[in-house]
Amino acid sequence: MVRVLAVIAAAACLLAAACGGGDGPDLKVSAAASLKTALTDYARGFDAATTRFSFAGSDALAAQIRAGARPDVYAAANAKLPSALGGEGLVERPVAFARNRLVIAVPAGSERVRSVEDLGREGLRLVIGAASVPIGAYTREVLDRLEPGLRDRIMRSVRSHEPDVSGIVGKLRTGAVDAGFVYASDVRAAKGRLRAVPLPDALEPEVVYEAAVVRGAAHPEQARAFVAGLRSREGRRALGAAGFLPPP
Repeated sequence: MVRVLAVIAAAACLLAAACGGGDGPDLKVSAAASLKTALTDYARGFDAATTRFSFAGSDALAAQIRAGARPDVYAAANAKLPSALGGEGLVERPVAFARNRLVIAVPAGSERVRSVEDLGREGLRLVIGAASVPIGAYTREVLDRLEPGLRDRIMRSVRSHEPDVSGIVGKLRTGAVDAGFVYASDVRAAKGRLRAVPLPDALEPEVVYEAAVVRGAAHPEQARAFVAGLRSREGRRALGAAGFLPPP
């Protein structure tokens, strides 16, 4: 019941932001919250349509599609959700278009956390993503690779499980918590208000973003052009400027 209410609330609260200079139809794009800066920039040069975005947790957006929503494009912060929707016949073949890195983010100027081991210190306040959303799943991959005692201490420091990365960033920027797991691109988007603590390579998960055209969408041709453009020079420029890495 809680899950259903969360999906309904997300659908009710998401307002589509119009971007892009094209005179074509309105293209509806449901995208992971971490893509907001990059896709908003990319859409300004997309002339085939006027792009209207809904940004939220990838899992909530996938649930909306399963419930009957039909955006033209779905862009997720992992490969698992687009693949699952493809297997259910709800989207066309997904396309990998970017990678990212997971980092520990702390408020700028804070020195309490300099490594993942510091997250287990008594009294530290940590925020992570919910298990169902990609940022939360990636975070749990990292924690599962740690020594069990350290992992348990870190989990005891968790103060909230957020439905998307925007919630984590919001708590960090207001000082409600001391640290949180986010993407490297989120720290860049914070424009100096956050500092990234890198993870050792041995702990770093493979973070791949995939997009797909939604079956039954109103504007499939423009949707395919939008997805293909994410791997073009212009798409890679926008993604790279926002802190994303090239696709695998």
